[in-house]
Amino acid sequence: MKVLSLTEPCATLIKEKKKLIETRSWKTDYRGELYIHASATSIPRDWKEDKEFMLLVDNIPLNFGYIICKCNLVDCIYMTKEYVESIKKNNYQEYICGKYEEGRYAWVLENITPLEQPIKAKGQLNIWNYYNEFEIMDLMENIEYGWVDKDNKKHVLVDETYSDNYILQSPKEIIKNKVGVCWDQVELERYYFKENDWNVKTYFLVHYDGDKCPTHTFLTFEKNNKYYWFEHSWERFKGIHEYKSLKELLFDIRDKFIKYELDNDYVVENLVLHEYQKPKYHISVQEFYNHCDYGTYINFEEL
Repeated sequence: MKVLSLTEPCATLIKEKKKLIETRSWKTDYRGELYIHASATSIPRDWKEDKEFMLLVDNIPLNFGYIICKCNLVDCIYMTKEYVESIKKNNYQEYICGKYEEGRYAWVLENITPLEQPIKAKGQLNIWNYYNEFEIMDLMENIEYGWVDKDNKKHVLVDETYSDNYILQSPKEIIKNKVGVCWDQVELERYYFKENDWNVKTYFLVHYDGDKCPTHTFLTFEKNNKYYWFEHSWERFKGIHEYKSLKELLFDIRDKFIKYELDNDYVVENLVLHEYQKPKYHISVQEFYNHCDYGTYINFEEL
C-alpha cells in the first residue's frame, strides 16, 4: 500500500475528516489510494500554542506511530496567491490545518475511511510503501534459490565454486537478479520489513564441522504478543509460522535444522546460533561468517 506520514495532529484531523487537504512544498504525480500514517514525532511547539488549531482535536485521542486511515489522493494543486486567498476566505478550518503559501501544493483527499485496526509502523519521508507479512511473502515468490558470483553471473546450484566466488547481494540486486540463497533472501526480507514496527530479528545458525559448515539464516518478528518465523528460502518449511514464545520458535528451527540439514549427525558444542544485524553488501562467504559470528550469541541452555 502507498502511505504518507504526517505529524500529529494532522493525521488524526484527516481521519476525523476535519482536514481534507494536505499541504506540501513538493508536487506529486501519484493519484489513487493512499494510507495516512501518524508519525511518532512530537507535536511542534508552535502548533501546541495555536489554540484555534488544537481545539479541533480537543478530547480526540491522537495516534502516534500508526497507520490510521485510507483515502484517495485525487489532485495536486499548485497554490497561487488567489488559491490561498480563496481557501482562507471560503474554508477557514482547512486553512488553519495546513501551510498555505504561494508556490506550495495542495493535495486533495477524498473518500476518507478510518481503519478498524490501526497498523503500527515506523514511517518515512515522501510517499512510501508498506507491506504486511503476507504481501512480503508474495513478493518473495519472485525470488528463486541461487546465488550470484563476483562477475555477476547467476548460479542455480551451490557447488564447489561457491565458497570462493559468492558475494552478498543488496536487496535491489536480488530483485533484479531474481535469485538468492538464504543469506541474500533474509536481506531482501529485512528490506521489505523495515517499516513494520514488529521487533524484527535475523539469525545465523551454523554447525562448525570443519568441512562444509552448513548454515541457515532466517528472519523472525513479534506481532500482537506472538512470534513468527518468516521462511521463504528453505522450501520444505516455506511459510509464516506462529509460536507462543521466541524460545519455542528458536528451538523448533534448531530441531528442524538438525534433522533435515544435518541428518541428526552433529556435535552439540559445534551448533551455534547468533542474532546478527544488517551486514555490508558485496561481502564474501568468509566475511559473512565473520559478521554473523560477531553478532549476539544465543545460548540454547539459557533460553
